Amino acid sequence: MSNAITRVAAIQMVSTPLVEENVAAATRLIAEAAHRGAQLILLPEYWAAMGMHENDKIALAEQIGAGPIQAFMSKAARDYNVWLVGGTLPMAASCADKVLNTMMVYNPSGERVTRYDKIHLFSFTRGEESYDEARTIVRGSDVATFEAPFGKVGLSVCYDLRFPELYRAMGDCTLIVVPAAFTYTTGKAHWEILLRARAIENQCYVLAAAQGGRHVNGRTTWGHSMLIDPWGEIKALWAEGEGLAIGDIDPHHLSGIRDNLPALRHRKL
Repeated sequence: MSNAITRVAAIQMVSTPLVEENVAAATRLIAEAAHRGAQLILLPEYWAAMGMHENDKIALAEQIGAGPIQAFMSKAARDYNVWLVGGTLPMAASCADKVLNTMMVYNPSGERVTRYDKIHLFSFTRGEESYDEARTIVRGSDVATFEAPFGKVGLSVCYDLRFPELYRAMGDCTLIVVPAAFTYTTGKAHWEILLRARAIENQCYVLAAAQGGRHVNGRTTWGHSMLIDPWGEIKALWAEGEGLAIGDIDPHHLSGIRDNLPALRHRKL
């Protein structure tokens, strides 16, 4: 594990139903993040498409290692010489009428190093607002991490954020990533406090890349992509619309917090 400071970036998007439009937006933002020195870049959940209807994602589902969305992410990681954590894309599942909501991770050579299938599926109803991801998504089952040059990175997606036991199961991470498409209602109430709690209790950095704005399909997402340090302080923030939250992972800052307040070593359960 390197002791060097590493710059990371969370990309915030307002994705449309058209993959080609979202690829163009992601290309611009990845290029900007790389130009500003980011070595690891995180895309948001559903970055490639936010469909007009929840079933639209089924037609876009890709097989492992094949398809234009995966090909784009691999090429972007290689072209810009970055670790690219690919938000999520729909992947083919055993049920023909459902998909997996999958995060792919690519190294600077464009090689896929791991995947994570979202475990916890969002459901929420308040008034006319209603969501149930289980109608079109098959949940994953495996906790996933990978080793980056600066340390272990834990993978989670959106609604996973409400389940602290998932993050404990990851072990000792330097960074946790959270691509998301939080609704405006739940995001306004809980997004920041949950992200900061995960950073504080796991004494690690948290990088969250969100959808953030009014989408073509009428849905409004909360945004507020951010980087949080192990003390729970927000180090970078992009509130609304398309943009970047960029900041640094400092291993000396992380180790200092863990030495001064050795909560991870005090665990009894």
